[in-house]
Amino acid sequence: MKDRVIKTMKSMLLLLISLAVVSGRRTRLLKGLPATSTVEENAAAGVSVYTFNVTVSPLSSEGVAILPTIVNSNPLTEAFDIESKGGLEYRVVTTGNPVLDYETMPKRFDLEIFVEDTSGRTDLNILTVQVIDKNERPVFRGNMAIQTVMIYVLEGTPPEHIYQVDAADPENADLKYSLLPASVPFLVLESGAIFSTKEFDYEKDPHCYLLNITATDPDGLNTTKTVNINIININDERPYFTTKQRIYRIPEEQSPGTVVANITAKDPDDEDSPSRLFYSIQSSDRYFSINPSTGTLQVTGRINRDAIPLRLHPNISLIVRVEDSPSSGHTSEIEITVIIEDINDNPPECNPSTFRKEANENMTAGTFLLDLRNYCKDIDVDSSNNQFKFTGLSGFGSNNFALESTVSGRLVMTESIDLESPANIGVEVYCLTVRVQDIACPTYSNIIYIYIRIKPVNEFFPVFSNLSYVFNVPETTKVGSSIGRVNARDKDRPPSVITYSIISGEGTRDYTNIFWISPTKGDVKLLARLDYESTQKHILTVQASDQEKTATASVTVNVLEVNDEEPICSPRFYSFQIPVSLAVGTNINGFRIECQDRDSDPRSFRYFINKGNVNNHFTFSPSAGSNTSRLILASRFDYESGLDTNWIYRLRVYITDDNLLSARDKTTNPIKTGMLTLSIRVIPNPTAVITTTPGFTVVTKRENIYSESAWYVPFIITLDGLLLLGLLGYLGFLLVTWVRTRCPPASKADGVAPINAPEKKKPRKEVVVTMTRLNTAFDGEARDPVTGKMYEFNTRSGARRWKKSTEPLQLVLAAQARSSAADGSGQATDRAEAPSKKEPSEKGKESAAGTKLDAKPSAGQSETPGQDGLRLQIQK
Repeated sequence: MKDRVIKTMKSMLLLLISLAVVSGRRTRLLKGLPATSTVEENAAAGVSVYTFNVTVSPLSSEGVAILPTIVNSNPLTEAFDIESKGGLEYRVVTTGNPVLDYETMPKRFDLEIFVEDTSGRTDLNILTVQVIDKNERPVFRGNMAIQTVMIYVLEGTPPEHIYQVDAADPENADLKYSLLPASVPFLVLESGAIFSTKEFDYEKDPHCYLLNITATDPDGLNTTKTVNINIININDERPYFTTKQRIYRIPEEQSPGTVVANITAKDPDDEDSPSRLFYSIQSSDRYFSINPSTGTLQVTGRINRDAIPLRLHPNISLIVRVEDSPSSGHTSEIEITVIIEDINDNPPECNPSTFRKEANENMTAGTFLLDLRNYCKDIDVDSSNNQFKFTGLSGFGSNNFALESTVSGRLVMTESIDLESPANIGVEVYCLTVRVQDIACPTYSNIIYIYIRIKPVNEFFPVFSNLSYVFNVPETTKVGSSIGRVNARDKDRPPSVITYSIISGEGTRDYTNIFWISPTKGDVKLLARLDYESTQKHILTVQASDQEKTATASVTVNVLEVNDEEPICSPRFYSFQIPVSLAVGTNINGFRIECQDRDSDPRSFRYFINKGNVNNHFTFSPSAGSNTSRLILASRFDYESGLDTNWIYRLRVYITDDNLLSARDKTTNPIKTGMLTLSIRVIPNPTAVITTTPGFTVVTKRENIYSESAWYVPFIITLDGLLLLGLLGYLGFLLVTWVRTRCPPASKADGVAPINAPEKKKPRKEVVVTMTRLNTAFDGEARDPVTGKMYEFNTRSGARRWKKSTEPLQLVLAAQARSSAADGSGQATDRAEAPSKKEPSEKGKESAAGTKLDAKPSAGQSETPGQDGLRLQIQK
C-alpha cells in the first residue's frame, strides 16, 4: 500500500515538472549533461554511476528550488537515484533494488534528470547508462539454492543414482561439478548426478555423510553447497534373546500378576536406541501371560498342582516369541519350562462327610463300628503334604465310643448301651464329631459328623391295660360307629408300635364280620347292624402285636334292646262291602286284624284310624292292650238327611307299640308304628238279599324312599337328560341343514308361480332410443402399443379413432327403461327376465330393441380403439 502511494506521488510530481518545463523558462543548468556512463551488473547499492554539477543563475540567490530528480527512465526502473555530494555537485548511484542483471534486464537506461532554481528557471537532460556484462559465479537452483539438501538412503540399497544437482552459469557457460571429501563412497558426474558407490550397512557404516558439491565455470569461478546424506536403518536383522535361563520353578496357587520371569531380547537394528520389541506366547496356555512390551512373564490363571493335567504333568512348556514389528517382522523363539511345585493347600476331605450307623442295644464293649480312613483322603500330590490324622472325638454320648488311634480312624464302642436304663430313656441317636486334619503345616482340617442310632431290641411282650373288656352297645347303633377301645403297651424303649387285630368272635351265622378294630388305635367299630332279637352277646378275642411278640384279651359286647321293630299286622289291605242299614256295634263282615312285634309286648298295641273315617262311623275294639282287634260300626249311616255323602270309605289305620308307656316315657323312648288300609263300599238297601261269603284280599305295598346316601342319582339323571336334549337339538340342526342343501327353494328365474298364489302383473318397460351425431375435433395422434396402428384422439374428451379411417358417425345409445310398478320400490328388474304371456306386445318391442342394440356397426362406421363404438345405458 505504501509503494502504491509513493508511485502515485512520483507520477504527480512528474506531471507537475512536465508542466513547468513546458510553461516555464528552460535554461542550461545541468553541467555535464547530457552524457553517457556505464555500470557493471550486480552492482551493489550506492555504487556511483555518473557525477554532474548544477549551475544556478546570478539572480537565484537562494540556490536550487527543486533538486535534481530522475523524473523518467526508459525503460522504467528504480535501479538508480541521485545523491548530493555537497554544494551543487551531484551523482547518480545504484539503489540495489532491483539489482542490475545483464542477462535478464535491459542493457541501457535513459534517465531524464530535472532541476529548477529559485528564480524559476528549469533544465531537463538525459543521462544514458549502459550495463556492462560481468563474469558471475554459477548459481544453484532448486532446493540447493535455498537450503541444505537432506538425502536419505536406505541401508542395503545397491549403488544407484541418488540425487541430481541443478546449477546454472549466468553467462550460460558449461559447468563442472566436484565433491569433497574424496574418500566418501559417493561420486558426482559432470552432469551433476550424484551416485552411491556401495551398499550401506547401518550397523557397520557411518549413519551420515556431508558432501560439499562445487560447481565451476570455465573461468574458474565456482560455488559450493552442502548435501547431507543420511543412511536410514531398516529392519533387516533378527532380534535375539539375552535371557539365558530356560527353567523356572514356582509354587502352585500363585495370585494373578505374580512375576515368573523377565524375558529380555535385543534387536541389532536398534543399537543406538531402546529396542522396540514385541513379546508373545505362541503355545496355548491358560496359566501365564507375557507383557508384549517388557517381556515380563506373569501368572494369569489359577495354577492347581493337584488337579488334572498338572497332577500328572507338572511341567508347563511355553514358546516365547520376540519380534521387531507387530506384523511381518523378524522373529526369534525360545522354549521356557515352568515347573509347578506342590504346597499343602488342601484339607483332608471325607466322602461322605456325614455318616449314619446303627448299633443294637446291649452290644458288647469293643465292637467295631466304622473305619473313617476308608472314606477320607488329601488330594495334595506330595506325600509330605497329604498325610492326616483323626482327633477331637466329641458330641452327645461320646463317652460310649472311642477312636483306636489318631492314625487308623477306627471307631469302636467302649460300653454296652441299654435303652431301658433310666439314663438312656428317650435317647435314640448319638451325635458325634471327629476332626480330620493335616499333619504338615499349615494344618487344614474338616469336621466329620457321625450319627449312631441305637437299634432297640424287642425284649418284652405287649401287655393289655385290662385282661378283659366289656362294651354295652344299643342294637340301634349306626354302622361305622366306635363302640369301645382296647389298649396295650410293652416296656421296650423306645416304645414299640403295637398293632391290633380280632382273631376270633367277630362274626355270626348271618354276617362274617360284624366288628372291626383299628390296627393302630385299638378302636372297635361296627361293620353291620346289631340285632338284640338275634344275638344278645358277642365275645371277641383281640390280639396285640409288636411285630415279634403278641398278647390277647377278651372283649364282650352286650347288645342292649331298643324298640326298633314296628308292629306287623295282617292283612295289610282289605276291601269289602256293607249294607247301608248295617246295625251299630256290628263287627263288620267279621273282620279282625292280628299284629306282632318282635321287641314289644302284645299288650303294647294301640289302634286308631288316622284318615278316611268321615263322621266317625268306624272304630276298633279293643282299641288298645291286645294284639288282635275287630272293626266295629260305631254309628249308622244317614244319607237321607244329607249328613253322609260318601259311599266309599278308604280308611288308613295306624298301630303303635306305646300302649304300656307313660306320657313321660313316650317323649324319650322310640315308638314304632304299623299301618294297614281298608276300602269299604256302602251299598244302598237292596231289593233282594244276596248271600255272600266273607273274604279278604292281601295287598303288598312297596314304596321307593329317597336315601340321602344316593344324592348323586338325581344329579346324574338330570345331567343325562340335558345331554340327550342337546344331542337331539344338534341332530335336528344337521337335518335342517341337509334338507336345505338337497332341496333349495325355487328362484324367481324358474318362472314357476306358487300354488294358489295370485299371478303378479309384470311391470311395463319403455325403451327410448336416442341417436346422437357427435362431431369431435381430433387434435392429437399416437401409436397403439398393441397393434402398432396410428390413431387420433381428442385431448379434452379422450375420444379416439383410427387415423386411416374416415370420420364416422358416433352413436351414443341411451336406453332408459322406466319401471311403472305399482309398489314404487325403485328396484330394477333384469332385462333378461321373461315377460308374462299377457304382454306379447311388450315382449316384441323389447326383442326388437335388443336386436338393434346388439347389431354391429356398419361398414361406413369406424371402430374406436379400446371401445365397442356403441354404449348401452339402461336405467330401471
